[in-house]
Amino acid sequence: MKKAVVLIGGKQYIAEEGETLRVDLLPEGTKELETDALLVMDGDKTEVGTPTVKGVKVKAKVVEELVKGEKVRVIRYHSKKRVHKENGHRQKYSLIKITSIK
Repeated sequence: MKKAVVLIGGKQYIAEEGETLRVDLLPEGTKELETDALLVMDGDKTEVGTPTVKGVKVKAKVVEELVKGEKVRVIRYHSKKRVHKENGHRQKYSLIKITSIK
């Protein structure tokens, strides 16, 4: 089975054909994605790019545009002063499905 390391939104992901990845939110209206591979693994054979592997493209299709992650709570607290502040954050993601590694 072919695997590739791809760069999407400034982060590196290990992609495999047919796999669904949760990546940082892509620009609105993006339906398909085509990126270069930084590294390709095919069984025992590994090919490393400088910076990308020539002739290898990874194609992906956006399955879902807006997926919210788990809520992260941040609490700031000052002891003996009766002061505390609580914030929450939910990161937004896109779900993409890897269609081919060629």
